[in-house]
Amino acid sequence: MISMIKAPRLIAWELTAGCNLNCVHCRGASTSRVPAGELSTKAAKHFIDEVVELGNPILILSGGEPLVRPDVFELARYGTDSGLRVVLATNATLVTPEIAEKLKAAGVQRVSVSLDGANAKTHDSFRGVPGAFSRSLAGIRVLKAAGLPFQINTTVSKRNLEEIPATFEFAKEIGAVAYHVFFLVPTGRGQAADEVSPVDYERVLNWFYEQQKSANIQLKATCAPHYFRIMRQRAKKEGIEISVKTHGYEAMTKGCLGGTGFCFVSSVGEVFPCGYLPVLAGNIKEQPFKVIWEEAEVFKKLRAPEELKGKCGACEYKSVCGGCRARAYAATGDYLEAEPYCIYTPRKKGQGLDD
Repeated sequence: MISMIKAPRLIAWELTAGCNLNCVHCRGASTSRVPAGELSTKAAKHFIDEVVELGNPILILSGGEPLVRPDVFELARYGTDSGLRVVLATNATLVTPEIAEKLKAAGVQRVSVSLDGANAKTHDSFRGVPGAFSRSLAGIRVLKAAGLPFQINTTVSKRNLEEIPATFEFAKEIGAVAYHVFFLVPTGRGQAADEVSPVDYERVLNWFYEQQKSANIQLKATCAPHYFRIMRQRAKKEGIEISVKTHGYEAMTKGCLGGTGFCFVSSVGEVFPCGYLPVLAGNIKEQPFKVIWEEAEVFKKLRAPEELKGKCGACEYKSVCGGCRARAYAATGDYLEAEPYCIYTPRKKGQGLDD
């Protein structure tokens, strides 16, 4: 019997929780200490085999800092040879010419580098290590010289809110092929006190919409499901037809993809809807990944918009936005509750998207 559940389009895989930095907003509260029980090389390859049996997602090798794991190149090569599109998420401080060539040889197609400001003062205060900014830029120069495409990821918080436009311009200046903004979710070392206000959230996403009209690099908002409402509201007002790309690095299908098109796998094999929503779906050490993806209760509920509560449940945009389930969980303990950082008031019953 053929499953009707779609395979994930993106999988973020925490190869290791170890990291050489000490970021104030780290989802996993990573340190230089590697936790016990991380997947062995053999177990990691078995997981890749299971992913390939299920589909052909983009496999994001993440961390912590994935470059501190000795077999990262071997696993990247194995994923590539298995037919997956393999990308790497790094802080770039460890990138050398030798490492860049190894990444290329392993078939890594794109590298995402985290920069949380356009200058050393802002970025280093995020990263908890003086000199992190200059070391990341040195790594980026190496990636460019090696011909490896890179994107810049920025976590938006109160600490750098007003610097986002400058960081975007900086990303273009240094040759990034894409700029992705991630809105802080209070998980790990991330603090609710650092989240931008709902009004500022809306303001930044409207600015982001304006930039997408003329940017010569790819833009994407993550942990920002509201953007898919804003995009439709603005496009309708301006008489613009929305063209949505559904596959690849530029896919823009809907807001929260946790459990529907995306999942997060921890370094010890735990599977979650995303790295910011600590509701366990299962562990690949104990169950086949396919079984977890298709049968976990949390995934089933996240695939049913009718399960949403509060104003998210009443909202006419719930099928394209869905609200951030991680923020709802952080605020209420219930991942199906209303998104607490949305200022939109749903229309009355009977009024649809095209009314």
